[in-house]
Amino acid sequence: MVLPPLEAMVSSSSAAKTNAGAAPKRMAFVYAPNGKNMEKWRPKGEGSNYTLSPTLEPLAALKGDFQVLSGLDHRNATNGGDGAGDHARANATFLTGMRAKKTAGADISLGISVDQVAAQQAGKLTRLPSLELSCDAARRSGKCDSGYSCAYQFNISWRDRKVPMPPEANPRLVFERLFGKDTSGGGNKAERLRQARRNKSILDFVMEDAKRLQSRLGGNDRQKLDEYFTAVRETERRVENAEKFAAASPDMKKPSGIPGSYKEHIRLLYDLSALAFQSDTTRVSTFMMAHDGSNRNFREIGVPDGHHSISHHGRNREKLEKIAKIDRFYIEQFSYFLNKLKGMKDVDGRSVLDNSMIVYGCGIADGDRHDHHDLPVLLAGGGGGTLERGRHLDFRGEVPLSNLYVTMLDKLGLEVSKLGDSTGALPRV
Repeated sequence: MVLPPLEAMVSSSSAAKTNAGAAPKRMAFVYAPNGKNMEKWRPKGEGSNYTLSPTLEPLAALKGDFQVLSGLDHRNATNGGDGAGDHARANATFLTGMRAKKTAGADISLGISVDQVAAQQAGKLTRLPSLELSCDAARRSGKCDSGYSCAYQFNISWRDRKVPMPPEANPRLVFERLFGKDTSGGGNKAERLRQARRNKSILDFVMEDAKRLQSRLGGNDRQKLDEYFTAVRETERRVENAEKFAAASPDMKKPSGIPGSYKEHIRLLYDLSALAFQSDTTRVSTFMMAHDGSNRNFREIGVPDGHHSISHHGRNREKLEKIAKIDRFYIEQFSYFLNKLKGMKDVDGRSVLDNSMIVYGCGIADGDRHDHHDLPVLLAGGGGGTLERGRHLDFRGEVPLSNLYVTMLDKLGLEVSKLGDSTGALPRV
């Protein structure tokens, strides 16, 4: 079982202990689909004295831990003469900055995504180069949005122009990948799930070794290890409960291990992302909560309508209010994730959030018009002391979102001069 970085693992010299570079920097990307009610999203004012918008109010206690970035565009998500298909292009372009070749066949063509550029280097230092998650089942082929392959619409992470990195939706399989047996081969998913239910908790197999280790650790490390094991145990129990109580909804058969509640599903995957960062199992992750064009309903928050359907609101105030409720729901879950990371102490005394760079956003702004300019984007975390926080920056448009990614890669220590349609680094972040 992978352990979190501990003080005992760092050189005993005081210089090493106080050096911020002793803690790893992490990078995560979270995607929320179908655009936003931009009137309720956009903050008032700029700089550090801005006022949070109604949609962003759930982040009020974390205002000093993130930036709101306005005026960033993804021009390659526009039709460019290819006609309809904005949802597929929104997903495809979000982390690549590239224009997807319009095809539903095997000749897909896009480009490498920012997370996989980071994984090529940072991934050499961890057990998993990267972690890809989604609440949707993975799809790599078939025809989806207006003649675009489903590979574009159901994947935001791309290893190269031909190969997407399919995300995992089942929390049990993610947990096993992080803490249990290798699930990359041997037996199908159903058999592996049956085996997991017969097994004891992963912690039952390591407690004797853990007790011996704790006897040799200092007080801070012992507390950190206790907190880590508690978080793993709690997450494991929630995965088990999700398997026990998951039920089929009227329109979708739930695979074993996926909660019946969408909120619980999102939070379980956020918990696993946080544990993956805390244990340094990976330093790069992506989480597509739903693909663009998803028509999921939100009955649990009083919105029985399909999300995609009401995103074409035609300025109808009732629909816009429902969209704002969905937008706020997603931000509430993101706040949960950030608080989880902020509560995890890193080896350098900072929090895991302090040493992370986390983008939250969408490849569409207004869902009715399918705008791909002035995108809704947040940048959370301190990047190990390299990022400013607590501000609203407006870049006034005509600035590629890819410029932000070039800057993030630079702060990760990677010299990348161009990604997708980038025109340079993004100043001031």
